[in-house]
Amino acid sequence: MALKPIITLPDRRLRLKSEPVAAVDDEVRKLMDDMLETMYDAPGIGLAAIQIAVPKRVMVIDLARREDEQAPADPLFIANPEILWASEEESSYEEGCLSIPDYREEVFRPARIRFGFLDRQGKRQEMEADGLLATCVQHEIDHLNGVLFIDHISRLKRDRVLKKFNKSAKRVGDQPSAAG
Repeated sequence: MALKPIITLPDRRLRLKSEPVAAVDDEVRKLMDDMLETMYDAPGIGLAAIQIAVPKRVMVIDLARREDEQAPADPLFIANPEILWASEEESSYEEGCLSIPDYREEVFRPARIRFGFLDRQGKRQEMEADGLLATCVQHEIDHLNGVLFIDHISRLKRDRVLKKFNKSAKRVGDQPSAAG
């Protein structure tokens, strides 16, 4: 396993739509392992492959260590996810993102979902989720579609965040983007 750099705003690659994987093979499993190690190191509870500049529909999630870093790992390895059903009822959660460091904002999403995916062995699975897991799955699927959690907040707040990150990128010599 290897730690990978996490790309951050204003990197334009965060807006790419990720491609499905043909199969969950050793290469995809290695990607999943690297992503998991990178996510734990960050630390975070979810990571999409595009966040390490790999435009594949792969993500990892582990909520087990959210409250207790000593808790045993319980990762979900997910390839080619798709939301099959979402409740009309919404819930809100103060979301953050490893690609938008040090910024959190309340986001409303469907409270419950059912989603399909390929697991680490390449077997088709379906799972129902609510609470934080539902939020996290939707957040990571958004990444795979080139959508960021700030796209779910008011335009004024989003513009402020983008301006801040573009300004920071200019100071360190990165190429600013017109993300938004």
